[in-house]
Amino acid sequence: MKKIVASVGLVALGASGIQTASAQVVGTPDNSKPWSVSATLRGFYDDNTATVPDNVPLAPGQKKQTFGYEIEPQAALVWSVEQTSVNLGFLYSLKYYENRPPGSADHIDQAFTFNAGLTHDFSERFKARVNDSFVIGQEPDMLRAGNAFATFQRVSGDNIRNYGSIGADAQIGPEFGIGAGYDNAYYDYKDTGETLLPSFDIQPSLAGMLNRIENRFHIEGLYQILPETKALIGYQFTDIDYNADEFIGGNVLDNLLFGTPLVKSDVRNSRQHTGYLGAIHNFSPDLSGSIRAGASYTDYYNDSAADNPITPYVNLSLRYTYLPQSYVEGGFSYDRNATDVVGLLALSGNGSVTLDAESAVVYATLNHRITPQLFGHVTAQYQNSKYNGGTADGKSDNFFLAGVELEYRFNQWIAAHAGYDFDRLDSDLPFRSFSRNRVYIGVTASY
Repeated sequence: MKKIVASVGLVALGASGIQTASAQVVGTPDNSKPWSVSATLRGFYDDNTATVPDNVPLAPGQKKQTFGYEIEPQAALVWSVEQTSVNLGFLYSLKYYENRPPGSADHIDQAFTFNAGLTHDFSERFKARVNDSFVIGQEPDMLRAGNAFATFQRVSGDNIRNYGSIGADAQIGPEFGIGAGYDNAYYDYKDTGETLLPSFDIQPSLAGMLNRIENRFHIEGLYQILPETKALIGYQFTDIDYNADEFIGGNVLDNLLFGTPLVKSDVRNSRQHTGYLGAIHNFSPDLSGSIRAGASYTDYYNDSAADNPITPYVNLSLRYTYLPQSYVEGGFSYDRNATDVVGLLALSGNGSVTLDAESAVVYATLNHRITPQLFGHVTAQYQNSKYNGGTADGKSDNFFLAGVELEYRFNQWIAAHAGYDFDRLDSDLPFRSFSRNRVYIGVTASY
């Protein structure tokens, strides 16, 4: 009897294809025990800690660049018994900046990452899983749950992102399987409270623009058409609720004199219906890939002036293991996502603030074992975001990030590493483009 796994999981939903090293929780260095602990100490140089836009002057005494150090302890548990597997991981990061980042209250950033996963095989035909990832941090790469960035800037404070999912896969017959699940993403930024500009336009806070709860339900069916190929069809419903209850657009003076509207954050609320077709194929034991492509209909039900667009939906991924401990993986996605761009209230055109962005994302990761002790890691991502609504309507951002790291493992307990990260944002919007370069060197002890 042929077996298939009707797994929709994170790949189908566009979970992040690229994450920073600081957002990862390592596994066990010693396979004889289910747990591990480690600690990393690294020094770094950052030439734009607060991601200050180009040509924006700083206040006297402030500096964009700084040296610093980071302490990063972490622990992990990978435990299995019969039909049940449990994964737990915790990471704490403390960064000290010699020069306090502009906009930050002190010289220290603290970040926390907690990951938990449980899978259980009730039988050969029915499997279930529960996962959760909780983050408190400042870097935009840590604070996303999918491929696309909602903001490209570092954000001071104890900002929260939680992503949880529950799903089940069932084998209905020899060739047909079905998967279903629910995912929830929660975002809470600490930059709260809108302000009033000298022009009487409202300047929204980051919380007003991005605090939200995303609920997503999905169902997917797979059919084995060839020994190494599964065809699939799926449906996904997404509800996004912006819950900051703050004003994010409008002019107070125009509101008083002419009655023009002031808009709150929940004007961006939306419901999205997505249908797609796709396939999962094993090209060889070492090369596999999947593609899902279709269309989404989005309803901005709190904004009567907004268009309700139909847009493409694409999620493609590939993974190739070409040597032991060496692999390359990457992908492409196209979907709508939240954004920290609001713009002014457009009194012509669609008569709305910016509601969201339509983003195309390409990402890739390479891990290569150069020698038995020396490893190389390369990551890269490009994102093009086109904005929907407001005075930013039709304008776009192009964001590129890349990182390279060399790691030398003296043994299974001690490793040294050095790396370089580069970020670049080119925007059609004024006072937004920036560059950022970071270099670091450190050592990790594991047990």
